[in-house]
Amino acid sequence: MLLCDFHIHTRYSDGSIELRRTIDLFGQAGFDVIAITDHVVNGKTTYGKMANRFRFSVQESHFPDYLLHIQEEAKRAWDRYGMLVLPGVEITKSSLSSRQSAHVLLIDLKTFISAEWEFEKIFLEAKKQDALIIACHPHHSSELMAIDTLYLWTHREKYAPFIDAWEIANRDDVFNVISLKKYPYIAGSDFHRARHLYSWKTMLNCEKEIKAIKKCIRYNRGVAITLFRNGTPW
Repeated sequence: MLLCDFHIHTRYSDGSIELRRTIDLFGQAGFDVIAITDHVVNGKTTYGKMANRFRFSVQESHFPDYLLHIQEEAKRAWDRYGMLVLPGVEITKSSLSSRQSAHVLLIDLKTFISAEWEFEKIFLEAKKQDALIIACHPHHSSELMAIDTLYLWTHREKYAPFIDAWEIANRDDVFNVISLKKYPYIAGSDFHRARHLYSWKTMLNCEKEIKAIKKCIRYNRGVAITLFRNGTPW
């Protein structure tokens, strides 16, 4: 089984740890596969304007450098730790209303996708790039200061056909509604700082190879979730 985390932020958005150190934290902890998923924020909203102003969002002009840096670190991670690193983003559409807010992970992305696009366009473009589409923290969260991201869940009948998997667990939260609907699932840390290493993770029964990982998640066979505590999955 591969130990995986597909939801990780660095200083390219609102994470507190730079990319290289983040790679080393996960590599030294024995992870097999991770995805770097810094925020791409809808710049038309008040939240988005602030995120862009304070550089808490990957912008289109910086996206090639972002991808290149991940690729460089991915090679180092493979050589040093045998760890596979995938490039991605978290499309961030935040609103003052939780029912209008939604965040989506796009993993193994090749070219920039804007958070200002409508979801149909985002999903279709991601499909063209063969990127994994993951609805993250799609239900009520225990984070006191966070706005819940309920839009995709509220409109699940419309958007579920586009979505490869839903986060059934995020950091310390478990979203039982995902299992009740029997949707494909993964778990992730929503990593922003070192202590978030110890949180929910995904286990995959497949080869350590991009195509095999995508197939495993999309078909949701050989997928499990685990709590990672003090360097040990339980």
